[in-house]
Amino acid sequence: MSASSSHGQLPESVVPAELLCDRHAPDATAFTVIDGDLNPTQLTYGEIRTRSEQAAAAFAGLGVKPGDRVATLMGKSADLVVVLLGLWRLGAVHVPLFTAFATPAIRVRLERSGAVVVVTDAGQRNKLVEGGLAEDLGLQLIVAGGGTEPAEGDLALTSLLDSHEPGFEAASRALEDPLVEIFTSGTTGAPKGVAVPVRALEAFDAYLRFGLDVAEDDVFWNAADPGWAYGLYYGILAPMYAGRANLLLTTGFNADVAWQVLDKFRVTNFAAAPTIFRSMRAARPDGVPGLALRVASSAGEPLDAATIDWAKSHLGTVIRDHYGQTEMGMCIINGWQSEVLGDLRPGSMGTPMPGYAAAVLEMESDVEASPGTPGRVAIDVPNSPLMWFAGYTNDPEKTAERYSTGGRWYFTGDSGRMDDDGYFFFSSRDDDVVIMAGYRIGPFEVESVLSTHPAVREVAVIGVPDELRGERLEACVVLTDPALGTPEIVEELKQLVKKQYAAHAYPRNVHFVDELPKTPSGKVQRFVLRHNFGVPPVPTSS
Repeated sequence: MSASSSHGQLPESVVPAELLCDRHAPDATAFTVIDGDLNPTQLTYGEIRTRSEQAAAAFAGLGVKPGDRVATLMGKSADLVVVLLGLWRLGAVHVPLFTAFATPAIRVRLERSGAVVVVTDAGQRNKLVEGGLAEDLGLQLIVAGGGTEPAEGDLALTSLLDSHEPGFEAASRALEDPLVEIFTSGTTGAPKGVAVPVRALEAFDAYLRFGLDVAEDDVFWNAADPGWAYGLYYGILAPMYAGRANLLLTTGFNADVAWQVLDKFRVTNFAAAPTIFRSMRAARPDGVPGLALRVASSAGEPLDAATIDWAKSHLGTVIRDHYGQTEMGMCIINGWQSEVLGDLRPGSMGTPMPGYAAAVLEMESDVEASPGTPGRVAIDVPNSPLMWFAGYTNDPEKTAERYSTGGRWYFTGDSGRMDDDGYFFFSSRDDDVVIMAGYRIGPFEVESVLSTHPAVREVAVIGVPDELRGERLEACVVLTDPALGTPEIVEELKQLVKKQYAAHAYPRNVHFVDELPKTPSGKVQRFVLRHNFGVPPVPTSS
């Protein structure tokens, strides 16, 4: 089938490796891999096919079967692409692990997914053996890079692939079979697994076309990390499905380097989180003259008006904001493609993307709210043929909370309003997930770590507005003894989160309080805490 086909065209059974790789010209560039010195290496579809056939044979030799979960703890690289295509060629399921996660956060995702094979960058390996994790879960570690002999029991990725011949026959999969199991954090309970089925490829392709308008002659750069949904869905899967090349910058984000990449590689189509744009603005307020940008897009959190205004004058193009979730990808957009191109309205996340229908429901009922009236943003499932989310893995209770009785509406968990012309405006989250620098952070996981400190009796974590990050984490802590409230304890708590959860998700400030506001049933009222920081209370239906 053509890469530009509309939704509903895939047969009931497909070969993912064919859709993502083998049908494209072998000499066509799939990714331009850029190292820390900004030296590029072209990775072609032919090279990916050969190497991923070896990877599929290697995984099969380790006993991995279609449907089995295999995790990666890897940054952007050619190795990552080869590993992913090897898994999908075999019919296995990819479990992405974000490289900023600490060992406890990695453990819970591996336990819940059941993955027993993990491919890791050499610099990340220590997280998988810390605290006996690899031994406890019986993990087979495959190490990429490093330049040294692997530790006892480990396998070196390059040597493993070299020991197998290409030619592995690609597996056929049903449209509902999963390609990926990615985890999203909420406010309570453990992280939830989202199985991304083969048929989601059409939804991802629709956003690449309608939302980002990635043309054949574009130099496209999605700067998001593939350990998270936006980077994986639209930096790996969608470009490969459509046969559109993407840049893979192998270093961590740096605003000055981002400007250099845009300039040196003449990027015409750029997608990133608002935090990246804000960081670039802070680093070079006057921008860089002579950029080739045609299209700029943001996702992951609401885009602020100041950055929009700055972009018009200093980026060479406006930034169009888009809305989506891990559970369904992008669905409400300020699309760039000519068929959907509309006016930019300040503060609006746009209109439903073709293939999706959405509404704002009243707070207290599943009745559509009048234009301009605040309510709950919901997806109209029967009228959204690209909607692919079928529920959280092994969690029917949390799945049921996402749907109305009868399944008509999918509740996004976000509040907003819609104007008379059908433009949606984000207001707040109904749950307490914090979106910081484009990363969704569940307060429950951060609170769980903080509560292990012997000086902490109770803790609540909230997100408050932050000019650079969009939101930042603030922790409100009730101590076992008020006299313990010292700067040293504050630093201990921050470091505890960095080491036990994730380096990016620590509270920027720790506040010692006498008690936490609660409902009569004992539930912490985070909206009261947010209000104390000048954030208006979030309306809820409970």
